[in-house]
Amino acid sequence: MNRHRIAHLVYRFDIGGLESVVARLIDHLPHDRFDHAVISLTEITDFRHRIHHPRVAFHALHKREGQDPAVWWRLWKFLRSWRPDLVHACNLATLEGAVPTRLAGVKRFVHAEHGRDTHDPDGTNRKYLLLRRLLTPWVDRFVPVSRDLAQWMETTVHIPAAKIHPILNGVALPAPGPARPAPDPARPFLIGTVGRLWPIKDHVNLIHAFHALRQRLPDRAMQLMIVGDGPERTRVETLAARLDLTDALRITGWQNDITPFLQQFDLFVLPSKAEGTPLTILEAMAMALPVVATRVGGVPDLVVAGATGQLVPPEDPQALADAMLDYLLHPARLNAHGTAGRARIATDFSMTHMVAHYQTLFESLLVTKNQAS
Repeated sequence: MNRHRIAHLVYRFDIGGLESVVARLIDHLPHDRFDHAVISLTEITDFRHRIHHPRVAFHALHKREGQDPAVWWRLWKFLRSWRPDLVHACNLATLEGAVPTRLAGVKRFVHAEHGRDTHDPDGTNRKYLLLRRLLTPWVDRFVPVSRDLAQWMETTVHIPAAKIHPILNGVALPAPGPARPAPDPARPFLIGTVGRLWPIKDHVNLIHAFHALRQRLPDRAMQLMIVGDGPERTRVETLAARLDLTDALRITGWQNDITPFLQQFDLFVLPSKAEGTPLTILEAMAMALPVVATRVGGVPDLVVAGATGQLVPPEDPQALADAMLDYLLHPARLNAHGTAGRARIATDFSMTHMVAHYQTLFESLLVTKNQAS
């Protein structure tokens, strides 16, 4: 059986949702069928150790800040040397890589959209739209990770429907753990979130909502934990201090394993302004946590309001506080919604399903490549 070489092109190989998807694909696609390279436009960090596949090449192109046309020359040189059968690129920063990929003789280029650019959360930036349209002929398939992104690609970017191949993210389902204890007023109710502290993740919204929640239930002990780090940390900590929340807030910094933290949470919250299909929500649901999240991007594909969690408008701390308050006032819903969320992962968002869909896509393109050769 022929082995295939897949090169995965990312902006930076570091902790993040799309990087986790790449790592899981590499580890779970059949090892006897696929070899892999991870190419980073900038740097490859210790996140590489998350991958256990024995045959993975790692290559950093060390892109400079701002425009660096030479990075595409360096990409071309690596592709000419490693000679992959297919390049799987992720997010807008890598899209221009379609051109050096073709010029290097690689006949298949797949571009995955895990979420819109931080500077273009609603997907209306004319420069970015034009770039996507101009490079569409160089791309075999676009892979949006949410139905929202798929619709946007077709109706706003005007990518031909035949080139759009949605694949929703998936996660492994951990073995059932011990039943979560019912919330005890004698211990603090722990609200948690996981993610990079970036403006688009809107942790400021969460801080304001948590403050409103504490004002509504001043006698109920509660804590907020943010698992992650990033450039917004100082702003979040300053706001928490101004609102007298320092005693109730913990920011853990980066964590290699978020499972122990999810096990502590009573409720998972995602306050983002924009999202693709966030792995953090899927991981929380897999741990039988109810989810309160903003109704953005692919989040409504995941969270069934009133069944596995609650959805609220973005940038509305009062609505976010109301949804969290509902669980405090009706604690039986925590277990019911958490159990339903875990069942939803098993049926609709398993890692097995995700990997199988990518394998089918890659192999279908590779078969047509060989037939055309």
